[in-house]
Amino acid sequence: MPPAARTRPSRADVPAGGTTAPLPDTKSARTRERLLDAAARVLSRKGYAGTRLSEIAEVAGVQTPAIYYYYASREELIEEVIRLGQERAQGHVTTALAALPSDASAMAKICAAVEAHLRAVLQLSDYATAAVRNVGQLPDDMRKRLVAAQAEYGSLWRALFDEGRARGEIGHGVDLHAAQLLIIGALNSAPEWWNPRRVSLEDVVATALAITRGGLASDGTSSR
Repeated sequence: MPPAARTRPSRADVPAGGTTAPLPDTKSARTRERLLDAAARVLSRKGYAGTRLSEIAEVAGVQTPAIYYYYASREELIEEVIRLGQERAQGHVTTALAALPSDASAMAKICAAVEAHLRAVLQLSDYATAAVRNVGQLPDDMRKRLVAAQAEYGSLWRALFDEGRARGEIGHGVDLHAAQLLIIGALNSAPEWWNPRRVSLEDVVATALAITRGGLASDGTSSR
């Protein structure tokens, strides 16, 4: 039977910006970080069903039984990675929004959020990629525990869309709820098809922003 897992950092250790507070610089903390990094890398590429502890251990440079010193199960390690991925994606978007000038338009804010989320899942974080690619594959009990972070992130996006409508920057022919789900869904699907050898990240970002601006500004009418 594997040894009991050590206590993990609690949500109280996670600051409002959406990133985990630095762990003490100890050998144990560094090993835990390597395990999380390795799990995020494997999970982002192999998916929930294809992620094995043996492969995580190989990437992290440890023996498989050593994982149980830190995590009681494969599921507990994966849940930690998904939680961190959600928080890091949200933190990256929040940081991008905070960097905008105080008089930024609602559309500028939405576009900043689109770009930040897209870069997070395609370039900046295996954690974010793992989260968006696998959240739909998780067991029901795990998904329920992670739903609070998803709801908070959804509220952030909803506020941006509501502001856009209130300021007349989103056409009245656009359903806000459907638009939000379609845009976030498209962003989250990007890791499934993006190939940097065929299209650059900058071109993907530019195209996403053009579609966002054009689609949201539409009044829902068309000429025939």
